[in-house]
Amino acid sequence: MAQQSDLFKNLVAHCKEYGFIFQSSEVYDGLSAVYDYGPYGVELKNNIKDYWWRSMVQLHENIVGIDAAIFMHPKTWKASGHVDAFNDPLIDNKDSKKRYRADTLIEEQMDKIEGKIEKEIEKARKRFGENFDEAMFRTTNQRVVEYTEQFNTIRNRLATAMTNGDLPELKQIIEDLEIADPESGSRNWTEVRQFNLMFSTQLGNIAGEEGKLYLRPETAQGIFVNFLNVQKTTRQKIPFGIAQIGKAFRNEIVARQFIFRMREFEQMEMQFFIRPGEQKKWYEYWKQARMKWHLALGTSDTKLRFHDHDNLAHYADAAVDIQFDFPFGFKELEGIHSRTDFDLGNHQELSGKKIQYFDPELQESYVPFVVETSIGVDRMFLAMMSNALVEEEVPGGEGARAVLKLHPALAPVKCAILPLKRNEERIVNMAQGIFNNLKLSFNVQYDDTGSIGKLYRRQDAIGTPFCVTVDFESLDDQTVTLRDRDTLQQVRVHVDQLEGIIRERVDMKQLLG
Repeated sequence: MAQQSDLFKNLVAHCKEYGFIFQSSEVYDGLSAVYDYGPYGVELKNNIKDYWWRSMVQLHENIVGIDAAIFMHPKTWKASGHVDAFNDPLIDNKDSKKRYRADTLIEEQMDKIEGKIEKEIEKARKRFGENFDEAMFRTTNQRVVEYTEQFNTIRNRLATAMTNGDLPELKQIIEDLEIADPESGSRNWTEVRQFNLMFSTQLGNIAGEEGKLYLRPETAQGIFVNFLNVQKTTRQKIPFGIAQIGKAFRNEIVARQFIFRMREFEQMEMQFFIRPGEQKKWYEYWKQARMKWHLALGTSDTKLRFHDHDNLAHYADAAVDIQFDFPFGFKELEGIHSRTDFDLGNHQELSGKKIQYFDPELQESYVPFVVETSIGVDRMFLAMMSNALVEEEVPGGEGARAVLKLHPALAPVKCAILPLKRNEERIVNMAQGIFNNLKLSFNVQYDDTGSIGKLYRRQDAIGTPFCVTVDFESLDDQTVTLRDRDTLQQVRVHVDQLEGIIRERVDMKQLLG
């Protein structure tokens, strides 16, 4: 656990040092759980969004995109259930005055138990080697069985309490498990109470409920209220989807773990409209399709897993998370939800306007069911950074390097042009000529602010797949040294070949094919 904590601290420090993420309003000591993306961060973030948009919209004839406004009519959030049900269970520690989510305190206790189970399994794996049968060990080892029973009991109690909104039971679980304040160690807790997560503001200068607006807590509702507009103008037939990338806002009780949980964040969501009764088929389809999208980036399948929800949201009849193994453990990266006809049905009822689809094959009208895929851009960013950042020894006794082994298609800078001698006019002119040529095709960088070794290290740290070094030999034969970030292999290539070689590795087609 200590090692994971160190890895996370290194990641956060790397993000600031190399211009990926800064604390918002840092000159005023920052604003809690709000972050700004720096020069390389915004490039990586845009590439992630581009990959999602192309794979979701460009590759599907029956999925189109919109960009809905952040502000919506307040009745939208009444119909969606957010006004009445978008709450987290809040608990305060009377001694430390710190606030926590009650369910998170319990889940962290479950994580500790799960960690004990994994520790026992790892010890047994080392002891028995190739003959180790993990499935049998889990069911026969007394200590593991006891831990598993304890874990399942807590999980079931938590799921039931959350589903029923049983706040006293959440408090009782915390007391039964003797959960202490992580900072002070105190067990002096208040009662658990509900905390609505929506930010509210006023429309113009109108005071009171009639002028109350909300910053949207999710992007999905902008899709639902535009269902008929999109369907009619694009002449889509069910099944079809509507995709959107946009900002959302949640007044989190405890926003922590860097950009994993923020108060202002960005979502990539797609709502897929289907015939009632077909939700199971499409739910399974999108589960597999979304996992394939993640694996295409080269992420190990040991870093990703499905996790079914124990307690379903008010709108869902099935829900699963794709979890990623962050430095602080497996946590939700993306959600796939079967939302039934909850949203469209409620908007139809509250607005008094018919929101239905006429199915020409069935010759009937109905309110479509929906399967949703929703992924946080910021969480995907954090997953890619934590998966890619590696510290390793460079062969040949050149010392250690921090290298960001991002998929080349996502890398903020695709190629760096480095003159061997910045004071040699002919080399500089040739290097700048290569830069001006390649910048028409890729995001490239020209750098002459240090020795070649230091320039290589800097580009490794921001994840640049290729470095091109222009030297005296280049002046004679028009060849340059092309260095590969991952293999460290250096080859001489003609300048006319550069664009083709780089494009083959960094083109988004490598991910979409």
